[in-house]
Amino acid sequence: MMPEAAIEFRGVWKGFHRHTGRLLLRSQVGNWISGRREVEKFYALKDLSFRMEHGESVAVVGANGAGKSTLLSLVAGLAPADAGAVAVNGQVAALLELGSGFHPDLTGAENVRLNAALLGIHRERMKEIYPAIVEFAEMGDFMDEPLRTYSAGMIMRLAFSVAVNVDPDILLIDEVLSVGDHAFQLKCFEKVFQFRQRGKTILCVSHVSSMVQQLCSRALWLDHGELMLDGSIAEVCGAYEGSSSVQG
Repeated sequence: MMPEAAIEFRGVWKGFHRHTGRLLLRSQVGNWISGRREVEKFYALKDLSFRMEHGESVAVVGANGAGKSTLLSLVAGLAPADAGAVAVNGQVAALLELGSGFHPDLTGAENVRLNAALLGIHRERMKEIYPAIVEFAEMGDFMDEPLRTYSAGMIMRLAFSVAVNVDPDILLIDEVLSVGDHAFQLKCFEKVFQFRQRGKTILCVSHVSSMVQQLCSRALWLDHGELMLDGSIAEVCGAYEGSSSVQG
């Protein structure tokens, strides 16, 4: 019997309803009175199948609107598939949006504890890892300040520090490492590389080709929700970038 995958998609479809906004006002009022609603559905993922083994580092590449972030949101459990099956085996920490899961009116310290609790970290474990979170984020002077006073770079540093210090089995990264100063970016890259060396599973989305080629050995190329190519990082990035240059 084949061992369970870290992540597996089997014939996954994910669609969203998009309301048409081009109707004249009288048409909109008429539809509202009659109970009709003009709704258009588009699919962010179309019959997507792939499998990631434990310890693999895989990049997802594609143009804006290709379905990359939707894929990560399904892995993170933030949205269900419309059809097909998504299997995830292991604790997941996700960096999908800057400061996602954080509340602007709570302090940095309160947000760290809340975010860790949502990841299933119990209180005693939180006490153990809290100093490491603060140290890595370099935020010691700001942890008691409300998050709304933080810059975008400070929020990213704190979110990344929580994600890596809870020591997940699977780390999801969506473009977030492109935010922040150069020195901290290098620090984040080093931490992610350490994760890879320790056999963690990493699934990332990034337009920074040099970064994903250093981090990942495999890539998936999505285009309008469809899997165009699944192969080595060099092969897939080369094909995607070649296609982009031809289209441009």
